[in-house]
Amino acid sequence: MAIENIENVLFDDIAPGMRYQRTHVVTGNDFALFAMLGGRQDEEGRDRVPAVGAFIALTSSTVNFFPGNGSILSSHALKSHGWIEEGDVLNIELFVQEKRPATKEVVMEGHCTNQRGEVLMNGPIVVIAPVEKRVSVQSEPPQLTLRQHRVFAELQNKAAQLSPIPTAVIHPCDRESLLGAIDAAEAGLIIPILVGPEAKIRAVAEKEGIALANYRIVHTEHSVAAAEKAVELARTGEAEALMKGSLHTDEMMRAVMASGTGLRAGRRLSHVFVMDVPAYERPLLVTDAAINIAPTLEDKIDITQNAINLAHVLGNELPKVAILSAVETVYSKMPSTLDAALLCKMADRGQITGGLLDGPLAFDNAISMTAAKAKKIVSPVAGQADILVVPDIEAGNMLAKQMSYFAGADSAGIVLGARVPIVLTSRADDAKVRLASCAVMALVAHHKRSK
Repeated sequence: MAIENIENVLFDDIAPGMRYQRTHVVTGNDFALFAMLGGRQDEEGRDRVPAVGAFIALTSSTVNFFPGNGSILSSHALKSHGWIEEGDVLNIELFVQEKRPATKEVVMEGHCTNQRGEVLMNGPIVVIAPVEKRVSVQSEPPQLTLRQHRVFAELQNKAAQLSPIPTAVIHPCDRESLLGAIDAAEAGLIIPILVGPEAKIRAVAEKEGIALANYRIVHTEHSVAAAEKAVELARTGEAEALMKGSLHTDEMMRAVMASGTGLRAGRRLSHVFVMDVPAYERPLLVTDAAINIAPTLEDKIDITQNAINLAHVLGNELPKVAILSAVETVYSKMPSTLDAALLCKMADRGQITGGLLDGPLAFDNAISMTAAKAKKIVSPVAGQADILVVPDIEAGNMLAKQMSYFAGADSAGIVLGARVPIVLTSRADDAKVRLASCAVMALVAHHKRSK
């Protein structure tokens, strides 16, 4: 039931003996925050945190309901008596013990138990109570959120242990593209070859205070010529990867795809977003959101295989692949569901290898076990997908950007299927995204060297 029009309780209206109670289910996100506040322990295969960290965080939230808006948690002398694990149901209670009129402080005894009735936490807390009436409208108790990014740090550390990859950086004529290349070089990921109008590149470097003395510049007249020259460097082996700078994607891809002079390698080129989503427990690959506009079934075979191969390079030996649509059943009037069913059958017959495929799956039951169970979907992929194969570029582009801007995800972009890996980022992406993309590219390039 919705909680609405919550009135705070003023200091004058609070009396000894008053009581407030709430319950809270410990989520994975909560658990990470509690660990930061109170430490953690792994004992006998269980990951646990002391109750004090949880109670401090949850009590700070609870005082927004009692005494309510305008309250300040002043001090506490809480003692921990137990451990908390993810999934525990906590019962939090506050009992008013004393009032201090001079300071408007209220002394309350805090008490926390779990679903088994075990006392986890107790002790006094002191709250400065409100003196002015305020009304808050809430639909539910406020939730604690902790944004964590782990995926790219691990990938960058892994890539930094390998030798840097000679990389043709195409038309790095703005701050972000030039800085991204230099940052990747300083991180030991690439040896940049800056391809483009030399005067423009040097002007950006001078404005931003970037030293170029140690880096090779290959002069070209404009962005189209830069793309063509970079592809030539890749064909001759001087560059083992390409990196998009401040030019349009179609300018670069036209040179990559050119018959006779491009970098085609017999497989359909496709783009993969490697996403670090704070709310998701594993790296998430989204494909194709940047290259193939309306892929055919044959295109999707290569798109799917490219993503599976990338997952292998990143350390996932058997990725779970969700073929997305708007529904989870095959529907003749919705072509994406037919493609999904056929791709899964192709995987059964060995035409797509190295991954577990299922589809069609809607986005919710691809990434949420709760949604999958609610819809009675029995699948080794549903609720725990590693790869999301989207129906078309519009769905993929919107999905990836929604995760970045609404869910706080970081993303790295790479094009696969050519002779060399290609770092493909948006012109709006910052140096951090470009650095992460270079880490992914470096791992792919080293994998190619080993074959």
